[in-house]
Amino acid sequence: MRPIGKTFVSVGLAALAAAAIAAPASAKDTVKVGFIGPLTGGVSANGLGGRNSADLAVKLRNADAEAKYNYDIVVFDDECKPNVAVQVATKMAADKDIIGGATHYCSATAIATVDTYHKFGFPVIVWGAVLPDVTYRNKYAEIHRVNGTMINQNDANAELISQLGYKTVAVIHDTTDYGKGHNEYFSKALAKIGKAQIVGTFGVTADQQDFATELTRIKALKPDVIYFGGLTPIGVRIRSQMDKLGINAVFDGTSGIVSDAYIQGLGPLAEGTLAFREGAPTDKLPGGKFFMEKYTAQKYDQPPEAYGAFAFAAMNMLIDSIEKVGPDRKKVIADLANVKDRDSIVGKITFDDHGQNAVPVITKYVVQDGKFVEWDDSEYASGKRKLPGQK
Repeated sequence: MRPIGKTFVSVGLAALAAAAIAAPASAKDTVKVGFIGPLTGGVSANGLGGRNSADLAVKLRNADAEAKYNYDIVVFDDECKPNVAVQVATKMAADKDIIGGATHYCSATAIATVDTYHKFGFPVIVWGAVLPDVTYRNKYAEIHRVNGTMINQNDANAELISQLGYKTVAVIHDTTDYGKGHNEYFSKALAKIGKAQIVGTFGVTADQQDFATELTRIKALKPDVIYFGGLTPIGVRIRSQMDKLGINAVFDGTSGIVSDAYIQGLGPLAEGTLAFREGAPTDKLPGGKFFMEKYTAQKYDQPPEAYGAFAFAAMNMLIDSIEKVGPDRKKVIADLANVKDRDSIVGKITFDDHGQNAVPVITKYVVQDGKFVEWDDSEYASGKRKLPGQK
């Protein structure tokens, strides 16, 4: 891959040059690449942002006069449902014209499909799912991931809760692999620090509407913090129902609620919510300014959301490998296995022996005045505002 600055500047200029020269598309062979994410359902905002970001990577490469191939993106909707994900993953991998894919925001769908990709020898780069098992349960050469895992998120989460002096935490998690994983890693991290204890743990289904039973029991436990391991739709419902029951505890979420949809769903009730996500905010990424300028220029109907930059990086990396070794799945897998210190808009990418990229930065967020603000920059961190029970 070319150096990052030159790469993205040259791609942008190439787009203008391509428009002026208008080289005939037939001069290049067309290569199909795939994208899978939740385009419908409760977390569709994240899926649509990811799809648009992957689409942007394809559009910019097609505008690059130096690119060897013309790319056609084939998009599938996994609905954030494991059974649907396996169906579309099978359909994509079985199409021999599709060379590889940028796949999955939801952990439950990513872990459900790894065996399918392995069976078909189909290279994928995960762009949003954070369950460690996606890369670490097996050693599948076909599976890579550009974003980090929930382990580091929960380490940072437990550390902040402890630093703020909170002593008691009630855990609510959905019963998908995603929610169970968050419960496991948060509980371990909190116990390791040893300054706060979990007073109750409650598993809820991802489509549950009424949390009166769980929240009534939690209210009696009087926790300082309610930790939530799950996605935006039930996060909105739980936070809203906390208010109706008069529970005055900090609502402490994961990357699954870092979404504009969370704030839109709650309005003022979102204020003071904590959340954690791997990677720096998009505007602070090495290629963040470039990415946002190009994304805005396309006039997509949806924002890129929290993981759009990762989807862009995943698709760009897949295309880089195809450019280097040709449209051959086995050669692409072999090339991805050797990725080390490769520039991308989310920073340097190095895949370990399980295809996992180490993402050193974890960003702590708090909702302030209707948007996710970095904790360290917030008025809650400075002491100007106070979370419930914050001293």
